[in-house]
Amino acid sequence: MQLKDYDFMSDSTEQTSTRFVTLITPGLKRFDLAILTTNRFYGKKLVTDLQGGRTAIIGQDDLEEEGYLEHVFKLTEEEASELAGFLSLVVGEVNFTD
Repeated sequence: MQLKDYDFMSDSTEQTSTRFVTLITPGLKRFDLAILTTNRFYGKKLVTDLQGGRTAIIGQDDLEEEGYLEHVFKLTEEEASELAGFLSLVVGEVNFTD
C-alpha cells in the first residue's frame, strides 16, 4: 500500500505538553500517568495509565460521570474515586470553542 491509498479524515501536528506523574493514593494504589495537554479535545486532557495501557480524554465533566473512570481504566470504585480526586486538581474546565 501507498500513502495515497488511505483516506485521511484528519492529519495534523502540534506542539503539546506532557506531564508524567507517579503517585500512590491513600488506598495504596499506584498510578503511573502521562497527562497530555493539547489544543484538541476542547481543553480536555489526554490521560494515559502507563501501567494498564489505557488512555482516555478527560475533563471535569468526565470526572463527575458515575462509573466513567472505573470503566475506562478498569478500576474499583475506591480506586476511581482516588484517581478522580487527583485528576480534578489537574484537568481544569472544558473550553468549547469553534
